[in-house]
Amino acid sequence: MHVRPLQDRILVQRLDEGEQQVGGIIIPDSAKEKPQRGTVIATGEGKVNDEGQRVTLDVKAGDTILFGKYAGQEIKIEGVEYLIMKEDEVLGAVEGTATTPAVSAQIAAPPADAKKGR
Repeated sequence: MHVRPLQDRILVQRLDEGEQQVGGIIIPDSAKEKPQRGTVIATGEGKVNDEGQRVTLDVKAGDTILFGKYAGQEIKIEGVEYLIMKEDEVLGAVEGTATTPAVSAQIAAPPADAKKGR
């Protein structure tokens, strides 16, 4: 079965975070929080604005995205769980690999030219 999202909706498959352990205790699946990261499987063609022009989506199939805890509608297709959500519910797209401490420091620090004005 093939699902094609309509307008500004996207089809997302959650990324598994692996088995969760807290202090050596294995957390059962029913108590785990669902991951808030996923891969975009398919996208709609975009929403039509007031001028009648179609506005394309910022995300595309294959992108890894971050979304809110309660975002989207869960569906099951051929035994696989997916989310269908509006693009507005996407918080951001993940680019590259995992953030390292050096990169985190660059993100948190203000630009060098911002300090010159003081």
